[in-house]
Amino acid sequence: MKDLTPDPSTLDPIETASIDEIRALQLDRMRWSLAHAYENVPMYRQRFDAAGVHPDDLHALSDLAKFPFTTKSDLRDNYPFGLFAVPREKIVRLHASSGTTGKPTVVGYTQGDIDMWADMVARSMRASGTKTGDIAHIAYGYGLFTGGLGAHYGAERMGCSVVPVSGGMTERQVTLIEDFKPTTIMVTPSYMLNILEQYEKAGLDPRKSALEVGIFGAEPWTNAMRAEVEEAFDMHAVDIYGLSEILGPGVANECVETKDGLHIWEDHFYPEVIDPETGDVLPDGEMGELVFTTLTKEGLPMIRYRTRDLTRLLPGTARTMRRMEKITGRSDDMIILRGVNVFPTQVEEQVLATPDLAPYFQIELTRDGRMDAMRVHVEAVDGAAGEARRAALAASLRDKIKSVIGVSAEVVVGTPGTVERSQGKARRVVDNRPVE
Repeated sequence: MKDLTPDPSTLDPIETASIDEIRALQLDRMRWSLAHAYENVPMYRQRFDAAGVHPDDLHALSDLAKFPFTTKSDLRDNYPFGLFAVPREKIVRLHASSGTTGKPTVVGYTQGDIDMWADMVARSMRASGTKTGDIAHIAYGYGLFTGGLGAHYGAERMGCSVVPVSGGMTERQVTLIEDFKPTTIMVTPSYMLNILEQYEKAGLDPRKSALEVGIFGAEPWTNAMRAEVEEAFDMHAVDIYGLSEILGPGVANECVETKDGLHIWEDHFYPEVIDPETGDVLPDGEMGELVFTTLTKEGLPMIRYRTRDLTRLLPGTARTMRRMEKITGRSDDMIILRGVNVFPTQVEEQVLATPDLAPYFQIELTRDGRMDAMRVHVEAVDGAAGEARRAALAASLRDKIKSVIGVSAEVVVGTPGTVERSQGKARRVVDNRPVE
């Protein structure tokens, strides 16, 4: 793979500033953000008053622990615009979730927020190895989902030529990659596997494509998947992190020269990791739930927002700012199966570690009598689709899941193409347990 380490002269000065400089900037900006939320959002004023705290009580960064958390339900309870901290006419962009679990969560951006967002995605792309003048193929979905437009504005800010493909129509994706020769692709990791599969169907060699870096986000993925994609395309695969409530893509990103976790852009987002049960702040290095406070957001400030993502904070390496480990799962999509905590990424690792299995899977939760049960649907690759071989693969994966994860699961190995394909975010878990 090509060496894509960014020229140090192109970095923002804050990326390599001293820790003391970063902490001083954070404290100043946090004071502003707390006051902005308190003065302009009734919910925050009520919450702070009920907790007996005031923005003036923040004397050190550690004082943030005195302030109450914000959750996704707060956005739904204040639907649509109740958490905006500026008049609605100052909001220049609205995004929203699909609303599949109730009212959608609505987020709003001022022009200043849009500019900051573009800067953060551009910084993330530069950290990934993208350069000014590159062609960027954006296969995140456009529309109310923040991925496509967030990546688009950042790529333009980076000075790239943007191919706004959006998701789906995989055959066309491959055609445009071959014809336009982008060096960067921004896409969900599960959909990148679909693109790889289409390359193979078309009889094309993905290693001969012009792609140099893939910037993958919007869902958890493993280092095993990184290795598979990098080997298949002879390109770098790096992780980008974000969530709509905090910004969208561009909150944190891996650096291509180290790929050792995602550097959080701490000049705009203050991270904490808490015990998801007690809410206590955990020391850096301990695993827990990630919490963010926005430091510069005008339209929708978020104070101690519980992301439900599980990770730990680590010292900076390629940049001064702290890193977060790749997300291992979410505290609210964690499967508890007969007392064992199971994350889809753990199953994915075992699928990828089993020769002759394609990198597609879906977990089906069922109920056998009074006991919850897990069925894992996978598929064999071409050449290993005979009945005997599929039975052997099922036994192998079943044994791996039992020995590594610690749960018994039924494994169904289908023929090529039988597992549901992603046209955006993968639907990793299907819960068919009866509603009680």
